[in-house]
Amino acid sequence: MFLKAAIVLGYLAAVVAVGLAGRRARREGGAADFFLAGRTLGPLVLVATMAATNFSGFTVVGFSGAGYRLGFSFYPVMAFGTGFMALTFVIVGIPVHRLGKRLGLITPPELLTARHGSRPLTVLFALAMAVFTLPYLAIQPMAAGYALQALLGIPYALGAGLVTALVLGYVLLGGMRSVAWTDVLQGFTMLAVLLVGFLVVAGGSGGPAASYGRLYREVPELFMRPGAGGGLLIGVWASYMLLWFLADPMFPQLFQRFYAARSERSLVRTMVLYPLVTTVLFFFPVAIGVLGRLHFPGLEGKETDTILPLLMERFGGSGLAALASAGLVAAIMSTMDSQLLTLGSIVERDIFGHRRAEPSARKRPELATTRIALSVLAVVGFLLALRPPATILTIATETFAGLAVLFPAIVAAIYWPRVTAWGSFASIATGELAVVLYHFKLLPTFGLLPALPATALAGVVLIAVGLVAGRGDTRPAGWVDAAIRMPLRGRVAWELLFVAFLVLSVDWWRWGRLPVLLGGIPGWVAYFAALGVLLAIAFVFFGRAVLAGPGGEGTARAIPGESPTSR
Repeated sequence: MFLKAAIVLGYLAAVVAVGLAGRRARREGGAADFFLAGRTLGPLVLVATMAATNFSGFTVVGFSGAGYRLGFSFYPVMAFGTGFMALTFVIVGIPVHRLGKRLGLITPPELLTARHGSRPLTVLFALAMAVFTLPYLAIQPMAAGYALQALLGIPYALGAGLVTALVLGYVLLGGMRSVAWTDVLQGFTMLAVLLVGFLVVAGGSGGPAASYGRLYREVPELFMRPGAGGGLLIGVWASYMLLWFLADPMFPQLFQRFYAARSERSLVRTMVLYPLVTTVLFFFPVAIGVLGRLHFPGLEGKETDTILPLLMERFGGSGLAALASAGLVAAIMSTMDSQLLTLGSIVERDIFGHRRAEPSARKRPELATTRIALSVLAVVGFLLALRPPATILTIATETFAGLAVLFPAIVAAIYWPRVTAWGSFASIATGELAVVLYHFKLLPTFGLLPALPATALAGVVLIAVGLVAGRGDTRPAGWVDAAIRMPLRGRVAWELLFVAFLVLSVDWWRWGRLPVLLGGIPGWVAYFAALGVLLAIAFVFFGRAVLAGPGGEGTARAIPGESPTSR
């Protein structure tokens, strides 16, 4: 026990030290520095912080629990679906990045403020982001409590509270620089621990071929689609593939990184690498969770989310159990810190309306509302985690639905001249109402995840109001050429290619059939791994086309507000 505690505490001390180093490295000290690291995140740090921020306790603990319940079928909807989502880093991220630099934007709602100038719309958007991010924020101390209790014997509430307090501390001190720097450390730690954990658990089970082969004979539905218990029917499967595309860029912590990127090239490179990262990383927690059915049969509901730490403890001994604790805590902290920072900026700047001039402000934003907001949000997340209402996957899916309905308003603000403030307001209000009604099972899902019909309804309302209004709100100077522009023929070709990827991701022709095993793993897993690699290759050429297109960094015309030395 002493060894495990020493390793975990040592890792936590290292994270805090990196966070403090980020505080010492701050530059101008204004809002852009505290919340966006001075808009200087280059490709390597941006990839690491995007991945670490997105891959949370849900990725490590939630994925393994879903693997236990559903089987390998959970891997493609997460790995390929999340990799495909990276397309939004360019089609949404680059316009947001351009507008952020030109207009000095800091928070996600400020984009709509700049486009429409509507205070009610800004507040509604900000409240929707906050309300639907809080349950996802609560997932992080939940996962910390499960992990530290299973691996170190620390009481659930104490483990959740310890991680919450540490994250809050270095976020208050260093802002985005601390968050980004710690994300790099925590992202590599998470990957290393999951890889080693899979090798140890699979090896301790007799090797992948033997252990999965035995499980294949006992519970074959773990290797088939629609998964054990039929939880991933084709409509739900296709919904997940689209859900991440709609929801993930609306995560406030990811959206804010579009502003924080050093350049458009940084966003393009992040897009290219993302499907490769998800293809590799997401396999391990799901595969570990599937093996849990051999060693801990009979777990149900929220108990299944403890399967990864249980397996680590059984097969890894004290040393690996401690490293596993560190990896789990890394995943948790790397998301929680970003969520707190972004929500704090939204509360201060968009809900309370406290905005400092930028970049002329020389003093770090130390308004009482910033510190109070961050602290209150951390406490609320911790309190929600004390009595989790469902599994991590269930909580996350409902949270994603509430964020996905914000997608039409943002895309329309960037690309559609006829969008109006009241159209966006009605779209968000209608979409969020639909999410609530779906929660209480008062609307039909048509065999899909509720997020899709709710988002579709939000989009229909937005378009209808825009068409009736006749003309959209006046766009500020410099707004028109912020959008990605391509010749019609080239744009249609790319759209057809990416639609083809989505069609191929729903490989209905293999459903309901026993698969051929390759080293104990279903053969269709290799199909999706190859599809992820092909997607990354397609992103390479798409990124080049965007950068070489009108307004791109590959053209001679510089982006206003961006110096050549910043690239």
